[in-house]
Amino acid sequence: MNRTPASSAPQRDMEASGAGTPASPALSHGLKQRHLSMIALGGVIGAGLFVGSGAGIAAAGPSIVLAYAMSGLLVMLVMRMLGEMSAANPASGSFSVHAERAIGPWAGFTAGWMFWVLLCVGIAAEAIGAAGIMVQWFPSTDSWMWVALFMVIFCATNLAAVSNFGEFEFWFAALKIAAITLFLVLGALAIAGVLPGTDAPGGSNLSGDGGFLPNGVDGLVVGLLASVFAYGGLETVTIAAAESENPVKSVASAVRTAMWRIALFYVGSMLVVVTLIPWDDKAILADGPYVAVLDHLDIPAAGNIMNVIVLIALLSAMNANIYGASRMSYSLVARGEGPAFLGKVSGGVPRLTVLASSFFGFVAVLLSYWWPDTIFKWLLNMVGAAVLVVWAFIAAAQLRMRSRLQREAPEKLVVKMWLFPYLTWVALAATIGVLGLMLREADTRSQLYATAGLTVALAIIGYVRQRAVTRKV
Repeated sequence: MNRTPASSAPQRDMEASGAGTPASPALSHGLKQRHLSMIALGGVIGAGLFVGSGAGIAAAGPSIVLAYAMSGLLVMLVMRMLGEMSAANPASGSFSVHAERAIGPWAGFTAGWMFWVLLCVGIAAEAIGAAGIMVQWFPSTDSWMWVALFMVIFCATNLAAVSNFGEFEFWFAALKIAAITLFLVLGALAIAGVLPGTDAPGGSNLSGDGGFLPNGVDGLVVGLLASVFAYGGLETVTIAAAESENPVKSVASAVRTAMWRIALFYVGSMLVVVTLIPWDDKAILADGPYVAVLDHLDIPAAGNIMNVIVLIALLSAMNANIYGASRMSYSLVARGEGPAFLGKVSGGVPRLTVLASSFFGFVAVLLSYWWPDTIFKWLLNMVGAAVLVVWAFIAAAQLRMRSRLQREAPEKLVVKMWLFPYLTWVALAATIGVLGLMLREADTRSQLYATAGLTVALAIIGYVRQRAVTRKV
């Protein structure tokens, strides 16, 4: 596990180019451009958008559109910074590698293992959610049966060639995109009053029932927090880009199209929901905003349709999280920041890290059954603000790496952060500001404290390891 410091990182450079450790074969480059394009598109459409956005609407009212637009702008800045670094140095460890190079090994260690825990806990949450839908359809079955089935299927998928993961995500993303596009088209037609059986609502739902900000700034803050966490998952595309046919071109293309994806899928769909139905409609929370709108439009079997879409979104996220967790942990191991025995690559796939990540996810599922209100809740809280910590590391790393790239390898800057360094500082300040806003609510406050504890613990371990390695050199 010994490694050289960041300043002399030959092994890290091998990982960045996909070479892995000196004694192991390289990761494959089996992801095609169409895979990366759909992963990038599908990555912004998750179960949190279809179901979780209801709580944000109930809190913020019509101003949820503003909340999603504000958090969407932050995500665009983060993805632009990450895209700049990933296009310059594609790596399966993505921001963990960039943080190590720009800040130090302790930063790469902290960001990488935090993200790994986040994804593994996500695997458990998504498996449980998907199993719940299956039990609704097949009441005589038990939840654990479906969890086991899903875990076996997607673990096996990720153990095989990376192209299998790409194909699954390609079709999952295609279905999600088709669903959200159809929803937006139906919504636009209904708003215009040209959908049969509907009348144009005008702006009555946007200005009535308390106005655009019915619960004031407090409601907007709650909606903003809900919207920020709905964007999690976009980072996976920069991890996957390292295994594509043309990593630099792939990540550059994905980042450059992020703006219209966010505007269309998130902000657009929220605008459709709050324009067509009152924000305080009880169905938004009870059934989810998308089912509520489809029922309002008299679309037959709206609930079942959305259950299918949510199931697809959950399975897609589960598949992507196993992939992302395995590649992040492999990158950390390849850089000497994890158990060395996990670093073996066979058939272009780090199968041991796939198994380790799937195993951790399955254990988390068991914890949810045995201790749902104690250990599993603690796990969920522990990663509650993890994505914001990762974004802060991305901004800090880009601030330092941009100057280095301009000085040492300006030709690698094929994607550039807008208005550097000003917008980078804006993004960093906004991320810290959102963390501060989490102190306002009891639920998010406990998440913030738990995540802070995990961050500090990982940073201390990473720093101690960094000092130990430095002394040995």
